Amino acid sequence: MRIAIGILLAVMVLGCKGKEKNQEVDSDPMAGVESEAAPVPPEEEWTVLFDGSSFDGWHIYNGEEVGAPWKLEDGAMIFDPSLDESEGKHYNLVTDKEYTNFVLSLEWMVTEGANSGVMWGVVEDEKYGEPYSTGPEIQVLDNIGHPDGKNGPTRQAGALYDMIPTDSTAVKPVGEWNRMVIAINHETNEGSVVLNDNTVAEFPVNGEAWKEMVSKSKFADWEGFGEFKTGKIALQHHGEPIVIGYRNIKIKEL
Repeated sequence: MRIAIGILLAVMVLGCKGKEKNQEVDSDPMAGVESEAAPVPPEEEWTVLFDGSSFDGWHIYNGEEVGAPWKLEDGAMIFDPSLDESEGKHYNLVTDKEYTNFVLSLEWMVTEGANSGVMWGVVEDEKYGEPYSTGPEIQVLDNIGHPDGKNGPTRQAGALYDMIPTDSTAVKPVGEWNRMVIAINHETNEGSVVLNDNTVAEFPVNGEAWKEMVSKSKFADWEGFGEFKTGKIALQHHGEPIVIGYRNIKIKEL
């Protein structure tokens, strides 16, 4: 009998200890489990569109290879009017590839009286004589020396041309390089321009808000203008015999 009672007491003691151990484990269900940090998504990479060494990835609007009067100089693409023998021909540059949603970063420089621009949604077709027939333009300009600079802030450097005004105080003097970042996102319906680290313009890029904006501009009756979400990026040569330059061009697709 004494032996049986001893065995019973031993079983009860072990059971209580097991219960206490289980309670300790249950109080911290993650005890002993090694936690994993949330995966960090890789940083989106930029694609270089112009590295200063060649015109690879670019051509003249509606088909020709890039050549004079465009030239490479000190890591930049420069329009040199002294090399132009065409008497007024336009030498707009466009990318070989098309883009939809992106962030475009570049630097531009103008000399006195210069007029240029950066466009997106550009479609190449013989029925469209110029990139600006389809592509909205972010203005590149000598605000002081070119007549368009006197037509208000929707015509000055950094503006969405003839639609959204810019902050003209952000632009650097003639002959200096300006850094400009253009973001176009049709998914969020947002566009923006940052000029020398200053946000100078923000705007919708599609839908009713976009159509209303276009309807109040010089482009109201232009067939095809701003209607293409996907298209090429263009650097404008406005036909004037003035030096303009671009460099450090890269793009991040969204």
